[in-house]
Amino acid sequence: MATNGAKLSKVACSKTHGEESPYFAGWKAYEEDPYDPINNPSGVIQMGLAENQVSFELLEEYLANHPETCNLRENALFQDYHGLKSFREAMASFMEIIRGRRVKFDPERIVLTAGATAANEILTFILADHGDALLVPTPYYPGFDRDLRWRTGVNIIPVHCDSSNGFQITVEALEAAYNAAKMRIRGVVITNPSNPVGKVIERSVLEELLDFATRKNIHLISDEIYSGSVFSPAEFVSIAEIVEARGCEEELERVHIVYSLSKDLGLPGFRTGTIYSYNNEVVDTARRMSSFSLVSSQTQKMLSSMLSDVGFVERYITTNRERVRIRYEIMIRGLKNAGIECMGGNAGLFCWVDLGGLMEERTREGELRVWELMMKEVKLNITPGCSCHCSEFGWFRVCFANMSLETLEVALLRMKNFVGKRMITRLKD
Repeated sequence: MATNGAKLSKVACSKTHGEESPYFAGWKAYEEDPYDPINNPSGVIQMGLAENQVSFELLEEYLANHPETCNLRENALFQDYHGLKSFREAMASFMEIIRGRRVKFDPERIVLTAGATAANEILTFILADHGDALLVPTPYYPGFDRDLRWRTGVNIIPVHCDSSNGFQITVEALEAAYNAAKMRIRGVVITNPSNPVGKVIERSVLEELLDFATRKNIHLISDEIYSGSVFSPAEFVSIAEIVEARGCEEELERVHIVYSLSKDLGLPGFRTGTIYSYNNEVVDTARRMSSFSLVSSQTQKMLSSMLSDVGFVERYITTNRERVRIRYEIMIRGLKNAGIECMGGNAGLFCWVDLGGLMEERTREGELRVWELMMKEVKLNITPGCSCHCSEFGWFRVCFANMSLETLEVALLRMKNFVGKRMITRLKD
């Protein structure tokens, strides 16, 4: 970092990336001292990363049986911004199967990006100007502070939700945030299923969200990155179902969907995301902007073959959903055995956990104190709710799908020991 002489840009010097939040700090602690059952059994267990490894061997098996997906000459030459047509068609089919084929996706409306991070940033650049704002219901994914704000100069206005209704979004909360804003609001960004709460958004709430966006003449972005990780697929309703059922052109053009293969397929390293928009101008602009975040042809070719195999896809989705559900139930039982309560969930790779009983007082400082002690005493990295801008202190996101069952058992034992020690300390005090 230069300290004298030529200055750096405002973006380079900006703190809005959020890298210094506990969310990213926990990752660094894990990287410096990662748990290994043999080589480092006292290391940090990473429970702050929503990564899906529960069905990874199914992907390995498929690729091992299909070596033809690698063709150097075909994949190494130039590709245009549209990406491979075969991959866009396969992605559209995959997204339809996840949603029980209740909606159709046009491959020509799919814009490929290097992950959901790039997709969300591109949409922000397109829909809002520097100094404008987006409404984002809390608690929300900590990475949104980076994805939506850092390079775009767009602001995030939190829409505070609370535990009284399971942190579901309400029109009253949206109206309050909208009316209090002192800047131009250009859209609402939702995550469905919710990250970090791990619950789908109910159909009636989606209807109200779309009505609100139409009434205010703003956009609605639905990040549906966990749509294939819903334990019971019938419970998930995509915003696509709502707008297609209504068929109103004015509503269609303000709705945009973000998706990625990072969570449901467990391939974050492949950096494969999509923007799906019903707005022609947004599609055209996003495709031009995607030239800065293209997905490699090799990755597209490989995944095109896999996702076009409908039999494999259906087996994978069914198996993965069941495995994630089982992991969730193991997690819930383990936490309950440790005396920890969770918000009931039906989706995602994590639990939304209430550790307020371990805090001397429900403040940001008290919450961070519990996080720091857990990291120090039992070496578990979880995500404090304040990193997610939760309006109630004491909530934490705890991930369970990025590790083996054996490691999960070690993590739950460590958590039980931590809670027991804290409760003894509280009683003595």
